[in-house]
Amino acid sequence: MSLSSDIPREDARERELSTLEVLAFLFRQWRRRPWLFAALVGFTAVATITDIFVPVAAGLLIDSLSAGPDDGGGRHWIAFALFVGLAFAVNAARQAAVRHEIRFSSANMADMTTEAFSRVQRFALDWHANTFAGSVVRKITRGMWAYDQVTATLWFGLIPSITVMTGLGIYMLFAWPLVGIYALSVIALFIGLSVVLSTRYIRPQNLRSNALDSELGGAVADAVGGIATVKSFGAEAREDARFHALAWRWRGEVKKTWLRFANTWLVQMACVLALQAGLTGLLVMLWQRGEASPGAVVFAITAFLMMAGYMRRFGEEVQNVQRGLDEIADIAAYAKMEEQIRDRPGAPDFVPGEGEIVFDRVRFTYAGQDEPLYADFSLRIAPGEQVALVGPTGSGKSTFVKLVQRLYDVDAGAIRIDGQDVRAVRQASLRRAIALVPQDPALFHRSIAENIAYARPGASMTEIVAAAKRARAHDFITALPSGYDTLVGERGVKLSGGERQRVAIARAVLADAPILIFDEATSSLDNETERLVQEAMADVMAGKTAIVIAHRLSTIREADRILVFEAGRIVEQGTHRELAARDDGLYARLAAIAAE
Repeated sequence: MSLSSDIPREDARERELSTLEVLAFLFRQWRRRPWLFAALVGFTAVATITDIFVPVAAGLLIDSLSAGPDDGGGRHWIAFALFVGLAFAVNAARQAAVRHEIRFSSANMADMTTEAFSRVQRFALDWHANTFAGSVVRKITRGMWAYDQVTATLWFGLIPSITVMTGLGIYMLFAWPLVGIYALSVIALFIGLSVVLSTRYIRPQNLRSNALDSELGGAVADAVGGIATVKSFGAEAREDARFHALAWRWRGEVKKTWLRFANTWLVQMACVLALQAGLTGLLVMLWQRGEASPGAVVFAITAFLMMAGYMRRFGEEVQNVQRGLDEIADIAAYAKMEEQIRDRPGAPDFVPGEGEIVFDRVRFTYAGQDEPLYADFSLRIAPGEQVALVGPTGSGKSTFVKLVQRLYDVDAGAIRIDGQDVRAVRQASLRRAIALVPQDPALFHRSIAENIAYARPGASMTEIVAAAKRARAHDFITALPSGYDTLVGERGVKLSGGERQRVAIARAVLADAPILIFDEATSSLDNETERLVQEAMADVMAGKTAIVIAHRLSTIREADRILVFEAGRIVEQGTHRELAARDDGLYARLAAIAAE
Protein backbone atom coordinates (compact mmCIF):
# COMPACT_ATOMS: atom_id res chain seq x y z
CA MET A 1 0.00 0.00 0.00
CA SER A 2 1.34 3.46 -0.84
CA LEU A 3 2.09 5.89 1.93
CA SER A 4 -0.29 8.50 0.55
CA SER A 5 -3.24 6.11 0.57
CA ASP A 6 -2.40 5.18 4.15
CA ILE A 7 -3.24 8.68 5.45
CA PRO A 8 -6.67 8.78 7.12
CA ARG A 9 -9.32 11.17 5.91
CA GLU A 10 -11.62 13.11 8.14
CA ASP A 11 -15.26 12.13 8.31
CA ALA A 12 -16.62 14.68 5.85
CA ARG A 13 -20.02 15.60 7.24
CA GLU A 14 -19.70 19.36 6.89
CA ARG A 15 -21.72 20.59 3.93
CA GLU A 16 -19.79 22.73 1.48
CA LEU A 17 -21.21 26.26 1.69
CA SER A 18 -21.85 28.48 -1.30
CA THR A 19 -20.16 31.87 -1.63
CA LEU A 20 -23.48 33.59 -0.83
CA GLU A 21 -23.83 31.60 2.40
CA VAL A 22 -20.30 32.55 3.44
CA LEU A 23 -20.98 36.22 2.58
CA ALA A 24 -24.12 36.06 4.73
CA PHE A 25 -22.00 34.72 7.61
CA LEU A 26 -19.49 37.54 7.05
CA PHE A 27 -22.23 40.16 7.06
CA ARG A 28 -23.45 38.82 10.42
CA GLN A 29 -19.97 39.46 11.79
CA TRP A 30 -20.03 43.04 10.48
CA ARG A 31 -23.37 43.66 12.18
CA ARG A 32 -21.86 42.97 15.61
CA ARG A 33 -20.65 46.57 16.04
CA PRO A 34 -22.87 48.79 13.90
CA TRP A 35 -21.35 52.14 14.90
CA LEU A 36 -17.78 51.08 14.14
CA PHE A 37 -18.98 49.50 10.91
CA ALA A 38 -20.80 52.72 9.94
CA ALA A 39 -17.63 54.74 10.64
CA LEU A 40 -15.55 52.33 8.54
CA VAL A 41 -18.00 52.52 5.63
CA GLY A 42 -18.45 56.30 5.96
CA PHE A 43 -14.75 57.22 5.95
CA THR A 44 -14.08 54.73 3.14
CA ALA A 45 -16.87 56.32 1.08
CA VAL A 46 -15.46 59.83 1.65
CA ALA A 47 -11.95 58.69 0.64
CA THR A 48 -13.22 56.87 -2.46
CA ILE A 49 -15.49 59.62 -3.78
CA THR A 50 -12.83 62.26 -3.16
CA ASP A 51 -10.29 60.11 -5.01
CA ILE A 52 -12.44 60.24 -8.16
CA PHE A 53 -11.99 64.02 -8.39
CA VAL A 54 -8.19 64.07 -8.01
CA PRO A 55 -7.61 63.52 -11.79
CA VAL A 56 -10.28 66.19 -12.49
CA ALA A 57 -8.40 68.66 -10.26
CA ALA A 58 -5.14 67.75 -12.02
CA GLY A 59 -6.73 68.53 -15.40
CA LEU A 60 -8.08 71.88 -14.13
CA LEU A 61 -4.62 72.80 -12.82
CA ILE A 62 -2.99 72.05 -16.22
CA ASP A 63 -5.69 74.04 -18.07
CA SER A 64 -5.19 77.03 -15.76
CA LEU A 65 -1.42 76.90 -16.33
CA SER A 66 -1.89 76.49 -20.10
CA ALA A 67 -3.95 79.72 -20.20
CA GLY A 68 -0.86 81.68 -19.08
CA PRO A 69 -0.28 83.74 -15.93
CA ASP A 70 -3.09 86.00 -14.81
CA ASP A 71 -2.66 89.30 -12.99
CA GLY A 72 -2.79 87.99 -9.44
CA GLY A 73 -2.11 84.35 -10.20
CA GLY A 74 -5.16 83.49 -8.10
CA ARG A 75 -6.66 81.03 -10.59
CA HIS A 76 -3.57 78.84 -10.58
CA TRP A 77 -3.34 78.76 -6.80
CA ILE A 78 -7.02 77.97 -6.41
CA ALA A 79 -6.59 75.03 -8.79
CA PHE A 80 -3.42 74.02 -6.94
CA ALA A 81 -5.17 74.24 -3.54
CA LEU A 82 -8.05 72.12 -4.87
CA PHE A 83 -5.62 69.48 -6.17
CA VAL A 84 -3.61 69.31 -2.92
CA GLY A 85 -6.72 69.60 -0.72
CA LEU A 86 -8.39 66.65 -2.41
CA ALA A 87 -5.22 64.54 -2.04
CA PHE A 88 -5.04 65.48 1.67
CA ALA A 89 -8.74 64.66 2.19
CA VAL A 90 -8.33 61.24 0.52
CA ASN A 91 -5.45 60.26 2.81
CA ALA A 92 -7.03 61.69 5.96
CA ALA A 93 -10.27 59.78 5.35
CA ARG A 94 -8.33 56.58 4.62
CA GLN A 95 -6.36 56.96 7.84
CA ALA A 96 -9.58 57.39 9.82
CA ALA A 97 -11.12 54.36 8.11
CA VAL A 98 -8.06 52.20 8.89
CA ARG A 99 -8.09 53.21 12.56
CA HIS A 100 -11.77 52.31 12.91
CA GLU A 101 -11.24 49.04 11.00
CA ILE A 102 -8.49 47.99 13.42
CA ARG A 103 -10.81 48.36 16.40
CA PHE A 104 -13.71 46.82 14.49
CA SER A 105 -11.96 43.76 13.04
CA SER A 106 -9.82 42.84 16.05
CA ALA A 107 -12.94 42.69 18.25
CA ASN A 108 -14.92 40.73 15.66
CA MET A 109 -12.06 38.28 15.13
CA ALA A 110 -11.89 37.58 18.86
CA ASP A 111 -15.66 37.03 19.04
CA MET A 112 -15.80 34.92 15.88
CA THR A 113 -12.97 32.65 17.03
CA THR A 114 -14.45 32.30 20.51
CA GLU A 115 -17.81 31.32 19.06
CA ALA A 116 -16.22 28.77 16.70
CA PHE A 117 -14.28 27.28 19.63
CA SER A 118 -17.45 27.20 21.74
CA ARG A 119 -19.40 25.57 18.92
CA VAL A 120 -16.81 22.87 18.29
CA GLN A 121 -16.61 22.07 22.01
CA ARG A 122 -20.32 21.27 22.00
CA PHE A 123 -20.19 18.84 19.10
CA ALA A 124 -20.63 15.21 20.09
CA LEU A 125 -17.75 12.89 20.99
CA ASP A 126 -18.53 10.97 17.78
CA TRP A 127 -17.79 14.07 15.71
CA HIS A 128 -14.50 14.67 17.50
CA ALA A 129 -13.54 11.01 17.16
CA ASN A 130 -13.86 11.33 13.37
CA THR A 131 -12.09 14.68 13.05
CA PHE A 132 -8.41 15.58 13.27
CA ALA A 133 -7.94 17.94 16.23
CA GLY A 134 -5.09 19.64 14.37
CA SER A 135 -7.22 20.36 11.32
CA VAL A 136 -9.95 21.91 13.51
CA VAL A 137 -7.34 24.24 15.01
CA ARG A 138 -6.08 25.05 11.53
CA LYS A 139 -9.55 25.81 10.20
CA ILE A 140 -10.43 28.12 13.08
CA THR A 141 -7.18 30.11 13.07
CA ARG A 142 -7.08 30.24 9.26
CA GLY A 143 -10.67 31.47 9.18
CA MET A 144 -9.90 34.16 11.78
CA TRP A 145 -7.09 35.65 9.68
CA ALA A 146 -9.10 35.21 6.49
CA TYR A 147 -11.85 37.37 8.02
CA ASP A 148 -9.31 40.16 8.53
CA GLN A 149 -8.05 39.77 4.97
CA VAL A 150 -11.53 39.79 3.42
CA THR A 151 -12.78 42.76 5.47
CA ALA A 152 -9.71 44.92 4.80
CA THR A 153 -9.58 43.94 1.12
CA LEU A 154 -13.27 44.60 0.51
CA TRP A 155 -13.47 47.98 2.20
CA PHE A 156 -10.02 49.33 1.38
CA GLY A 157 -9.56 47.71 -2.00
CA LEU A 158 -12.36 46.02 -3.87
CA ILE A 159 -15.26 48.40 -3.22
CA PRO A 160 -13.13 51.58 -3.68
CA SER A 161 -11.66 50.07 -6.88
CA ILE A 162 -15.08 49.48 -8.42
CA THR A 163 -16.34 52.89 -7.28
CA VAL A 164 -13.33 54.88 -8.58
CA MET A 165 -13.12 53.05 -11.91
CA THR A 166 -16.86 53.38 -12.53
CA GLY A 167 -16.95 56.98 -11.29
CA LEU A 168 -14.13 58.07 -13.61
CA GLY A 169 -15.80 56.24 -16.49
CA ILE A 170 -19.10 58.05 -15.85
CA TYR A 171 -17.28 61.43 -15.68
CA MET A 172 -15.69 60.68 -19.05
CA LEU A 173 -19.08 59.66 -20.46
CA PHE A 174 -20.45 63.14 -19.77
CA ALA A 175 -17.30 64.97 -20.91
CA TRP A 176 -16.40 62.83 -23.96
CA PRO A 177 -19.12 60.22 -24.69
CA LEU A 178 -16.94 58.03 -26.93
CA VAL A 179 -14.13 57.91 -24.38
CA GLY A 180 -16.60 57.17 -21.56
CA ILE A 181 -18.30 54.34 -23.48
CA TYR A 182 -14.94 52.75 -24.23
CA ALA A 183 -13.66 53.09 -20.65
CA LEU A 184 -16.87 51.73 -19.08
CA SER A 185 -16.95 48.81 -21.55
CA VAL A 186 -13.37 47.78 -20.73
CA ILE A 187 -14.04 48.19 -16.97
CA ALA A 188 -17.23 46.10 -17.18
CA LEU A 189 -15.41 43.39 -19.15
CA PHE A 190 -12.55 43.46 -16.65
CA ILE A 191 -14.81 43.20 -13.56
CA GLY A 192 -16.96 40.49 -15.14
CA LEU A 193 -13.98 38.36 -16.18
CA SER A 194 -12.32 38.78 -12.76
CA VAL A 195 -15.43 37.63 -10.89
CA VAL A 196 -16.20 34.71 -13.22
CA LEU A 197 -12.61 33.47 -13.28
CA SER A 198 -12.34 33.76 -9.51
CA THR A 199 -15.59 31.95 -8.68
CA ARG A 200 -15.71 29.41 -11.53
CA TYR A 201 -12.06 28.77 -12.32
CA ILE A 202 -10.05 29.44 -9.14
CA ARG A 203 -12.49 28.60 -6.31
CA PRO A 204 -13.00 24.84 -6.98
CA GLN A 205 -9.25 24.27 -7.07
CA ASN A 206 -8.72 26.51 -4.04
CA LEU A 207 -11.18 24.42 -2.01
CA ARG A 208 -9.21 21.28 -2.86
CA SER A 209 -5.92 22.83 -1.74
CA ASN A 210 -7.58 24.19 1.44
CA ALA A 211 -8.82 20.70 2.32
CA LEU A 212 -5.29 19.33 2.02
CA ASP A 213 -3.95 22.26 4.01
CA SER A 214 -6.28 21.29 6.87
CA GLU A 215 -5.23 17.65 6.49
CA LEU A 216 -1.59 18.74 6.66
CA GLY A 217 -2.23 20.54 9.96
CA GLY A 218 -4.08 17.51 11.30
CA ALA A 219 -1.22 15.18 10.35
CA VAL A 220 1.32 17.36 12.16
CA ALA A 221 -0.81 17.44 15.32
CA ASP A 222 -1.43 13.69 15.11
CA ALA A 223 2.27 12.83 14.85
CA VAL A 224 3.45 15.37 17.43
CA GLY A 225 0.68 14.33 19.84
CA GLY A 226 1.84 10.73 19.53
CA ILE A 227 5.55 11.52 19.66
CA ALA A 228 6.15 9.12 22.55
CA THR A 229 4.81 6.23 20.44
CA VAL A 230 6.82 7.37 17.42
CA LYS A 231 10.03 7.39 19.42
CA SER A 232 9.32 4.14 21.23
CA PHE A 233 9.15 2.34 17.86
CA GLY A 234 11.99 4.32 16.28
CA ALA A 235 9.51 5.38 13.60
CA GLU A 236 10.71 8.94 12.90
CA ALA A 237 11.79 8.06 9.35
CA ARG A 238 8.47 6.30 8.67
CA GLU A 239 6.53 9.35 9.88
CA ASP A 240 8.81 11.59 7.79
CA ALA A 241 7.97 9.57 4.69
CA ARG A 242 4.27 9.55 5.51
CA PHE A 243 4.20 13.31 6.02
CA HIS A 244 6.33 13.87 2.90
CA ALA A 245 3.73 12.01 0.82
CA LEU A 246 0.96 14.23 2.18
CA ALA A 247 3.04 17.41 1.79
CA TRP A 248 3.64 16.59 -1.88
CA ARG A 249 -0.03 15.87 -2.44
CA TRP A 250 -0.67 19.34 -0.98
CA ARG A 251 2.06 20.78 -3.20
CA GLY A 252 0.42 19.31 -6.31
CA GLU A 253 -2.95 20.89 -5.53
CA VAL A 254 -1.61 24.26 -4.36
CA LYS A 255 0.58 24.51 -7.47
CA LYS A 256 -2.54 24.16 -9.62
CA THR A 257 -4.25 26.85 -7.54
CA TRP A 258 -1.37 29.31 -7.90
CA LEU A 259 -1.12 28.66 -11.63
CA ARG A 260 -4.80 29.48 -11.96
CA PHE A 261 -4.12 32.75 -10.16
CA ALA A 262 -1.31 33.49 -12.62
CA ASN A 263 -3.52 32.68 -15.64
CA THR A 264 -6.20 35.00 -14.31
CA TRP A 265 -3.69 37.84 -13.84
CA LEU A 266 -2.69 37.41 -17.50
CA VAL A 267 -6.28 38.01 -18.65
CA GLN A 268 -6.59 41.01 -16.33
CA MET A 269 -3.34 42.58 -17.59
CA ALA A 270 -4.66 42.34 -21.15
CA CYS A 271 -7.65 44.46 -20.07
CA VAL A 272 -5.32 47.01 -18.38
CA LEU A 273 -3.25 47.37 -21.56
CA ALA A 274 -6.41 47.73 -23.65
CA LEU A 275 -7.63 50.52 -21.37
CA GLN A 276 -4.23 52.28 -21.47
CA ALA A 277 -3.96 52.20 -25.25
CA GLY A 278 -7.60 53.05 -25.98
CA LEU A 279 -8.12 55.75 -23.34
CA THR A 280 -4.94 57.69 -24.06
CA GLY A 281 -5.26 57.24 -27.85
CA LEU A 282 -8.85 58.48 -27.95
CA LEU A 283 -8.10 61.64 -25.96
CA VAL A 284 -4.98 62.40 -28.02
CA MET A 285 -7.20 62.09 -31.12
CA LEU A 286 -9.76 64.46 -29.58
CA TRP A 287 -7.00 66.95 -28.68
CA GLN A 288 -5.71 66.75 -32.26
CA ARG A 289 -9.20 67.67 -33.47
CA GLY A 290 -9.41 70.52 -31.00
CA GLU A 291 -12.14 68.77 -29.04
CA ALA A 292 -10.07 68.31 -25.89
CA SER A 293 -7.69 70.59 -24.00
CA PRO A 294 -4.19 69.67 -22.79
CA GLY A 295 -5.73 69.39 -19.33
CA ALA A 296 -8.12 66.76 -20.68
CA VAL A 297 -5.19 64.71 -21.96
CA VAL A 298 -3.46 65.08 -18.57
CA PHE A 299 -6.75 64.04 -16.92
CA ALA A 300 -6.87 60.97 -19.16
CA ILE A 301 -3.29 60.00 -18.33
CA THR A 302 -3.80 60.65 -14.60
CA ALA A 303 -7.13 58.81 -14.65
CA PHE A 304 -5.59 55.88 -16.48
CA LEU A 305 -2.68 55.67 -14.04
CA MET A 306 -5.17 55.68 -11.18
CA MET A 307 -7.52 53.20 -12.85
CA ALA A 308 -4.64 50.93 -13.91
CA GLY A 309 -3.44 50.84 -10.32
CA TYR A 310 -6.94 49.98 -9.13
CA MET A 311 -7.35 47.38 -11.88
CA ARG A 312 -4.07 45.65 -11.01
CA ARG A 313 -5.10 45.62 -7.38
CA PHE A 314 -8.66 44.63 -8.25
CA GLY A 315 -7.57 41.39 -9.88
CA GLU A 316 -5.56 40.44 -6.81
CA GLU A 317 -8.29 41.66 -4.48
CA VAL A 318 -11.02 39.55 -6.10
CA GLN A 319 -8.80 36.49 -5.77
CA ASN A 320 -7.85 37.36 -2.17
CA VAL A 321 -11.49 37.86 -1.24
CA GLN A 322 -12.50 34.59 -2.88
CA ARG A 323 -9.62 32.77 -1.20
CA GLY A 324 -10.51 34.39 2.13
CA LEU A 325 -14.17 33.44 1.77
CA ASP A 326 -13.14 29.84 1.05
CA GLU A 327 -11.07 29.85 4.26
CA ILE A 328 -13.87 31.42 6.31
CA ALA A 329 -16.22 28.75 4.95
CA ASP A 330 -15.03 26.23 7.55
CA ILE A 331 -15.97 28.47 10.47
CA ALA A 332 -19.23 29.41 8.73
CA ALA A 333 -19.97 25.68 8.31
CA TYR A 334 -19.41 25.11 12.04
CA ALA A 335 -21.90 27.91 12.77
CA LYS A 336 -24.53 26.22 10.57
CA MET A 337 -23.95 22.69 11.86
CA GLU A 338 -26.49 21.52 14.39
CA GLU A 339 -25.22 20.14 17.67
CA GLN A 340 -25.59 16.39 17.57
CA ILE A 341 -26.70 16.24 21.23
CA ARG A 342 -28.85 19.29 21.91
CA ASP A 343 -30.54 20.69 24.97
CA ARG A 344 -34.26 21.15 24.63
CA PRO A 345 -35.36 24.80 24.44
CA GLY A 346 -35.75 26.12 27.98
CA ALA A 347 -34.42 22.91 29.53
CA PRO A 348 -33.93 23.30 33.31
CA ASP A 349 -30.77 22.45 35.20
CA PHE A 350 -30.43 18.94 36.57
CA VAL A 351 -31.23 18.83 40.29
CA PRO A 352 -28.83 16.42 42.01
CA GLY A 353 -30.45 13.96 44.40
CA GLU A 354 -29.33 10.73 45.99
CA GLY A 355 -28.00 9.24 42.75
CA GLU A 356 -30.66 6.78 41.57
CA ILE A 357 -30.10 5.65 37.94
CA VAL A 358 -32.87 3.97 35.91
CA PHE A 359 -32.65 2.57 32.37
CA ASP A 360 -36.24 2.13 31.18
CA ARG A 361 -36.57 -0.13 28.09
CA VAL A 362 -33.67 1.60 26.37
CA ARG A 363 -32.83 0.98 22.73
CA PHE A 364 -29.55 2.33 21.37
CA THR A 365 -27.76 1.88 18.04
CA TYR A 366 -24.39 3.36 17.09
CA ALA A 367 -24.31 5.49 13.95
CA GLY A 368 -23.44 3.40 10.91
CA GLN A 369 -24.60 0.13 12.48
CA ASP A 370 -27.73 -1.75 11.55
CA GLU A 371 -28.26 -3.74 14.74
CA PRO A 372 -28.84 -2.03 18.10
CA LEU A 373 -26.35 -2.61 20.91
CA TYR A 374 -29.11 -2.25 23.51
CA ALA A 375 -32.65 -3.46 22.83
CA ASP A 376 -35.37 -3.13 25.48
CA PHE A 377 -32.66 -2.70 28.13
CA SER A 378 -33.89 -1.99 31.68
CA LEU A 379 -31.94 -1.59 34.92
CA ARG A 380 -32.16 0.25 38.23
CA ILE A 381 -29.16 1.29 40.32
CA ALA A 382 -30.22 2.30 43.82
CA PRO A 383 -28.99 5.50 45.48
CA GLY A 384 -25.61 4.90 47.12
CA GLU A 385 -25.19 1.49 45.46
CA GLN A 386 -21.73 0.51 44.23
CA VAL A 387 -22.11 -1.37 40.96
CA ALA A 388 -19.37 -3.00 38.89
CA LEU A 389 -19.60 -3.66 35.15
CA VAL A 390 -17.63 -6.55 33.69
CA GLY A 391 -17.68 -8.41 30.42
CA PRO A 392 -15.79 -8.90 27.16
CA THR A 393 -14.63 -5.95 25.08
CA GLY A 394 -17.52 -4.54 23.04
CA SER A 395 -20.18 -5.92 25.34
CA GLY A 396 -21.62 -2.47 26.13
CA LYS A 397 -19.95 -1.45 29.41
CA SER A 398 -18.42 1.85 28.24
CA THR A 399 -21.55 2.65 26.25
CA PHE A 400 -23.55 2.29 29.47
CA VAL A 401 -21.62 5.05 31.25
CA LYS A 402 -21.62 7.27 28.15
CA LEU A 403 -25.40 7.04 28.02
CA VAL A 404 -25.57 7.91 31.73
CA GLN A 405 -23.60 11.09 30.92
CA ARG A 406 -25.77 11.68 27.83
CA LEU A 407 -22.80 11.65 25.50
CA TYR A 408 -25.19 9.84 23.15
CA ASP A 409 -28.98 9.94 22.87
CA VAL A 410 -31.03 6.76 23.05
CA ASP A 411 -33.22 5.66 20.12
CA ALA A 412 -36.13 4.67 22.37
CA GLY A 413 -36.96 4.36 26.03
CA ALA A 414 -35.54 6.67 28.68
CA ILE A 415 -32.69 7.08 31.14
CA ARG A 416 -33.67 8.80 34.37
CA ILE A 417 -31.40 9.97 37.14
CA ASP A 418 -33.14 10.93 40.37
CA GLY A 419 -36.40 10.79 38.44
CA GLN A 420 -35.26 13.24 35.74
CA ASP A 421 -35.00 12.20 32.10
CA VAL A 422 -31.44 13.04 31.05
CA ARG A 423 -32.77 14.44 27.74
CA ALA A 424 -34.99 16.93 29.56
CA VAL A 425 -32.24 18.74 31.51
CA ARG A 426 -29.24 20.81 30.50
CA GLN A 427 -26.29 18.58 29.61
CA ALA A 428 -23.69 20.68 31.42
CA SER A 429 -25.62 20.59 34.69
CA LEU A 430 -26.16 16.82 34.36
CA ARG A 431 -22.46 16.12 33.81
CA ARG A 432 -21.47 18.30 36.75
CA ALA A 433 -23.42 15.84 38.91
CA ILE A 434 -21.36 12.90 37.57
CA ALA A 435 -17.63 12.64 38.34
CA LEU A 436 -15.64 10.52 35.89
CA VAL A 437 -12.21 8.94 36.39
CA PRO A 438 -11.28 7.49 32.97
CA GLN A 439 -8.80 4.76 32.13
CA ASP A 440 -6.31 7.26 30.73
CA PRO A 441 -7.00 10.64 32.35
CA ALA A 442 -6.21 13.56 30.05
CA LEU A 443 -4.79 16.40 32.12
CA PHE A 444 -4.37 19.95 30.86
CA HIS A 445 -0.93 21.51 30.44
CA ARG A 446 -1.49 23.49 33.60
CA SER A 447 -0.43 23.15 37.22
CA ILE A 448 -1.45 20.15 39.31
CA ALA A 449 -3.54 22.45 41.50
CA GLU A 450 -5.41 23.80 38.45
CA ASN A 451 -6.03 20.27 37.18
CA ILE A 452 -7.50 19.16 40.50
CA ALA A 453 -9.56 22.34 40.79
CA TYR A 454 -10.97 21.86 37.27
CA ALA A 455 -13.94 20.13 38.91
CA ARG A 456 -14.59 23.23 41.05
CA PRO A 457 -12.63 26.30 39.87
CA GLY A 458 -13.48 28.32 42.98
CA ALA A 459 -11.98 25.78 45.37
CA SER A 460 -9.46 27.03 47.93
CA MET A 461 -5.96 25.63 48.21
CA THR A 462 -6.96 23.97 51.47
CA GLU A 463 -9.78 22.11 49.69
CA ILE A 464 -7.46 21.11 46.82
CA VAL A 465 -4.90 19.68 49.25
CA ALA A 466 -7.63 17.84 51.19
CA ALA A 467 -8.90 16.26 47.95
CA ALA A 468 -5.35 15.23 46.99
CA LYS A 469 -4.86 13.58 50.38
CA ARG A 470 -8.05 11.54 50.00
CA ALA A 471 -6.87 10.50 46.53
CA ARG A 472 -3.48 9.39 47.95
CA ALA A 473 -1.82 11.99 45.73
CA HIS A 474 -0.54 14.54 48.26
CA ASP A 475 2.73 12.76 49.03
CA PHE A 476 3.97 12.47 45.45
CA ILE A 477 2.82 16.03 44.66
CA THR A 478 4.75 17.58 47.56
CA ALA A 479 7.83 15.59 46.53
CA LEU A 480 7.90 17.41 43.18
CA PRO A 481 10.20 20.49 42.97
CA SER A 482 7.27 22.88 42.43
CA GLY A 483 4.67 20.90 44.38
CA TYR A 484 1.13 21.83 43.48
CA ASP A 485 2.44 24.46 41.03
CA THR A 486 4.11 21.78 38.87
CA LEU A 487 3.09 21.98 35.21
CA VAL A 488 2.09 18.49 34.07
CA GLY A 489 2.79 18.82 30.34
CA GLU A 490 0.40 18.21 27.44
CA ARG A 491 -2.18 15.59 28.49
CA GLY A 492 -0.16 15.14 31.71
CA VAL A 493 2.85 13.45 30.06
CA LYS A 494 5.21 14.54 32.87
CA LEU A 495 3.36 12.30 35.33
CA SER A 496 3.23 8.52 35.47
CA GLY A 497 -0.02 6.65 34.82
CA GLY A 498 -0.65 6.10 38.52
CA GLU A 499 0.04 9.75 39.32
CA ARG A 500 -2.38 10.89 36.63
CA GLN A 501 -5.01 8.50 37.98
CA ARG A 502 -4.67 9.90 41.49
CA VAL A 503 -4.87 13.50 40.24
CA ALA A 504 -8.04 12.50 38.36
CA ILE A 505 -9.44 10.91 41.53
CA ALA A 506 -8.62 14.09 43.49
CA ARG A 507 -10.53 16.03 40.84
CA ALA A 508 -13.50 13.70 41.33
CA VAL A 509 -13.28 14.14 45.12
CA LEU A 510 -13.38 17.90 44.75
CA ALA A 511 -16.40 17.68 42.42
CA ASP A 512 -18.35 16.06 45.28
CA ALA A 513 -20.82 14.66 42.75
CA PRO A 514 -23.50 12.19 43.87
CA ILE A 515 -22.52 9.77 41.08
CA LEU A 516 -18.99 8.47 40.49
CA ILE A 517 -17.79 6.55 37.44
CA PHE A 518 -14.46 4.72 37.38
CA ASP A 519 -13.70 3.48 33.87
CA GLU A 520 -10.84 0.93 34.05
CA ALA A 521 -9.12 3.16 36.60
CA THR A 522 -6.54 0.53 37.60
CA SER A 523 -6.11 -1.46 34.39
CA SER A 524 -2.62 -0.20 33.53
CA LEU A 525 -1.09 0.18 36.99
CA ASP A 526 1.51 -1.83 38.85
CA ASN A 527 0.44 -3.70 41.98
CA GLU A 528 1.65 -1.11 44.50
CA THR A 529 0.09 1.81 42.64
CA GLU A 530 -3.09 -0.22 42.11
CA ARG A 531 -3.34 -0.71 45.88
CA LEU A 532 -3.04 3.05 46.46
CA VAL A 533 -5.65 3.81 43.79
CA GLN A 534 -8.01 1.15 45.18
CA GLU A 535 -7.70 2.69 48.66
CA ALA A 536 -8.49 6.11 47.19
CA MET A 537 -11.45 4.72 45.23
CA ALA A 538 -12.90 3.01 48.33
CA ASP A 539 -12.58 6.26 50.31
CA VAL A 540 -14.13 8.38 47.56
CA MET A 541 -17.04 6.00 46.83
CA ALA A 542 -18.30 5.93 50.43
CA GLY A 543 -21.86 7.24 50.46
CA LYS A 544 -21.96 7.77 46.67
CA THR A 545 -23.61 5.94 43.80
CA ALA A 546 -20.63 4.40 42.02
CA ILE A 547 -20.22 2.62 38.68
CA VAL A 548 -16.92 0.80 38.22
CA ILE A 549 -15.82 -0.72 34.92
CA ALA A 550 -12.98 -3.15 35.47
CA HIS A 551 -11.16 -6.03 33.87
CA ARG A 552 -9.12 -6.58 37.03
CA LEU A 553 -11.61 -8.36 39.25
CA SER A 554 -9.59 -7.47 42.36
CA THR A 555 -10.91 -3.93 41.93
CA ILE A 556 -14.57 -4.95 42.27
CA ARG A 557 -14.66 -7.73 44.86
CA GLU A 558 -16.35 -5.47 47.40
CA ALA A 559 -18.98 -4.09 44.99
CA ASP A 560 -22.60 -4.27 46.14
CA ARG A 561 -23.55 -5.74 42.78
CA ILE A 562 -21.65 -6.93 39.73
CA LEU A 563 -23.34 -6.72 36.32
CA VAL A 564 -21.94 -9.08 33.68
CA PHE A 565 -22.44 -7.70 30.16
CA GLU A 566 -22.45 -9.66 26.93
CA ALA A 567 -23.53 -8.29 23.54
CA GLY A 568 -25.45 -5.39 25.08
CA ARG A 569 -27.30 -7.54 27.64
CA ILE A 570 -26.83 -8.22 31.34
CA VAL A 571 -26.43 -11.98 31.44
CA GLU A 572 -25.53 -12.28 35.13
CA GLN A 573 -25.67 -10.13 38.24
CA GLY A 574 -24.88 -10.57 41.90
CA THR A 575 -22.01 -10.21 44.39
CA HIS A 576 -18.52 -11.49 43.68
CA ARG A 577 -19.06 -14.49 45.95
CA GLU A 578 -22.40 -15.39 44.32
CA LEU A 579 -21.15 -15.11 40.74
CA ALA A 580 -17.83 -16.87 41.36
CA ALA A 581 -19.76 -19.82 42.78
CA ARG A 582 -21.52 -20.42 39.45
CA ASP A 583 -19.15 -22.82 37.75
CA ASP A 584 -20.78 -22.45 34.34
CA GLY A 585 -21.17 -18.68 34.45
CA LEU A 586 -19.35 -16.06 32.36
CA TYR A 587 -18.12 -14.26 35.48
CA ALA A 588 -16.69 -17.50 36.89
CA ARG A 589 -14.77 -18.03 33.62
CA LEU A 590 -13.45 -14.45 33.76
CA ALA A 591 -12.43 -14.98 37.41
CA ALA A 592 -10.66 -18.22 36.51
CA ILE A 593 -8.73 -16.48 33.71
CA ALA A 594 -7.79 -13.62 36.06
CA ALA A 595 -6.51 -16.11 38.66
CA GLU A 596 -4.12 -17.80 36.20
